[in-house]
Order: sequence, then C-alpha cells, then structure tokens
Amino acid sequence: MSSEFTFKLLATDGKARRGEITMPRGTIRTPAFMPVGTGGTVKAMYMDQVRGVGADIILGNTYHLMLRPGAERVARLGGLHDFARWPHPILTDSGGFQVMSLSKLRKLSEKGVTFRSHIDGAPYEMSPERSIEIQGLLDSDIQMQLDECTALPSTPKEIQRAMELSLRWAERCKTAFGDQPGKAMFGIVQGGDIPDMRVRSAQALKALDLKGYAVGGLAVGEPQEVMLDMLDITCPELPQDKPRYLMGVGTPDDIVKSVARGIDMFDCVMPTRAGRHGLAYTRRGKVNLRNARHADDPRPLDEESDCPAARDYSRAYLHHLIKSGESLGAMLLTWNNLSYYQQLMSEIRASIEAGRFADRTAEISEGWARGDLPVHPAR
Repeated sequence: MSSEFTFKLLATDGKARRGEITMPRGTIRTPAFMPVGTGGTVKAMYMDQVRGVGADIILGNTYHLMLRPGAERVARLGGLHDFARWPHPILTDSGGFQVMSLSKLRKLSEKGVTFRSHIDGAPYEMSPERSIEIQGLLDSDIQMQLDECTALPSTPKEIQRAMELSLRWAERCKTAFGDQPGKAMFGIVQGGDIPDMRVRSAQALKALDLKGYAVGGLAVGEPQEVMLDMLDITCPELPQDKPRYLMGVGTPDDIVKSVARGIDMFDCVMPTRAGRHGLAYTRRGKVNLRNARHADDPRPLDEESDCPAARDYSRAYLHHLIKSGESLGAMLLTWNNLSYYQQLMSEIRASIEAGRFADRTAEISEGWARGDLPVHPAR
C-alpha cells in the first residue's frame, strides 16, 4: 500500500475515466460507489458483507457521529476503522448537509453554524475548523470541507452568498487540515443551478490545489437534466489528475450518465434505503417485493448473480419476509442492492478499459428498459 494519497488515471473512453486512488489503508478503484455508513454502520449489513460485494471504501458522517456516540469517544476507542471493524478507506462527509437539513433551530454566520441536535435538542457549534477536528478524531482517510448546501430551487442571490461562504470555509478547512501524509481533504463545488457560479466555485477551489474535488448541491430537488448540465459545465474546470466526487448520487441511471461526464466517485443511501423498504435493484430493473404478484414466484431475483441474496432465495420468500416485517427481508435486499451497485461499477470500469463504455452502458440501459416481466411459476 502507498504511504501517500495518490490518484492515477489508467484509461479514458470519451470523458469517462478509469483510475485508482491509493492510500495507506487500501486502493480505491474508480469509478467507485461508496456504501453509506452514516452512523458507523451500513444499515442491515455486516462489514465483511460490504467488503465481499466489492466495496473499496465506505462513507461516514460527521454530524451523526459527533452527536452519537461522539467523536472524542470514537477516538478513545481507536478511531472509526477499529470501532466499526472496517480497516479499509473511509470518507467522512463534513456534516454540513445534515446541519442544514435536519436541524430545525440553526443560525449561520461567517464563523460557522450553531444548531440543536435533532435527537435531544442539545446545542452544538460547527465551524470549518471543528468539522476537520471531528473528522480527524474519527481518523477518516478522506475528509470533506464544511460547506453550505442550498436546496434547489433558490434565488441567485442566495446561491451566490452560499457559494462564496463555502469558498471561504474551504480555505479555513485546508488550513485546519494541514499536511497529513496518506490522507486527503476534498473541496466542494457549489453554485446551485447557475453556470457562472459553478465555474467560479470550481476555479477558486482548483487554485487551492486540493487532493480531490467534490460536486455538491445537486440531487437536492432539481431534475436530472439540470444536474447533468451542471456536470457538463463543472467537470472541465476541475483538474484532470485529481479525483472527482459527485455527492449524494444516486440511481444507476444517474451514475452511468455522470461517469460519462467525468465523475469518479459516488455515494447514496438509495440502495440500502430501498432494500429496507422492499425494493430490489437488478440488471433487469427494479423489483418491488411488496407486490402480490411475487407471492407464488419461485424464481430468484437473478439466477446469474454472484450474490447469495439475489441467487439463492425465491421471490416468494423475499415477498413473505417483507410483508411480514421480518428483519431478514431488509438484510437480504440490502445485500442484493449493494451487490448490484458494485457489479455495475465493475462493469463500468471494465468497459472504460476496453474502450466500449458507450456500448456497454447502452446494453445496461436496455436491460432496465425491458424491465423484469412477470413469469408464471413452473407447474
């Protein structure tokens, strides 16, 4: 393993990029999907299962971990890797999005944000420096700057104010992060749905010469077309030799179209949340196991999958588990979904290396379009 944080571009196909991030705790194959382990756990999964489906890195969240069990406590217990039994790379979100979205009582200033916990109402302060301090206590490998994420739609004045504040906070985060060999701090491009704001933000962050760059403030209510337009504008402004991370995205279709525009890293709660609510992702589209038509269906979700949850259990059984409220149903469907997402990323990487990214993604999209048609059980 490398003692430094490095990113190497291995192949390109159009704007799609195949690369590798190397760091002391492991190698991240890009394009990469990071399962979300918000509170130190990928919900309904064992960590060895998460690794087993092919994940190189998971995401943890500063806001949730600072509230419970507390960053200082995690540090005393050996850091998040030991605490959660995940010895591989971890990226931590700064907590900014959660502060803005979950805290009903909050006050924003140049210094940072004061807010009350959504759990018990206790008061907290989050500054750029404190966000980096918490992420350091958690001992995460990739740390995100504190930013202000504005929901869309929003006014141009409000988007500009938040973007400029986020840039000033990025500078403070860089200073607080300092020089940490083997680790990285990423800046976050903001600017809403205004092209000039996105360009200004990207160029200013590029001037800070950070180790990686995220695109934030998308998938927050805008149509997919707007998100893709902003990526078309933003990605060319970012360095070619640094990883690019699209935060909080998304569906398989979002991922494929974002890779085509030059994005390297993704995270989203969608596959885990969907699994807990009875929705399975497969190469033939989504399967809602709550539907009564699955009650007598002996077929597995995907007989060709390497994942036991997809291959070895009948739809009838999965339907029964979901309708009965059995915990095993959420566990199996989450396992299936994360396996599908990692298989999708593996296929994307292979197609870029082979120079047939467009052809392969068209085949994948065709599979989704055909859907998963019901078949009468064998008699």
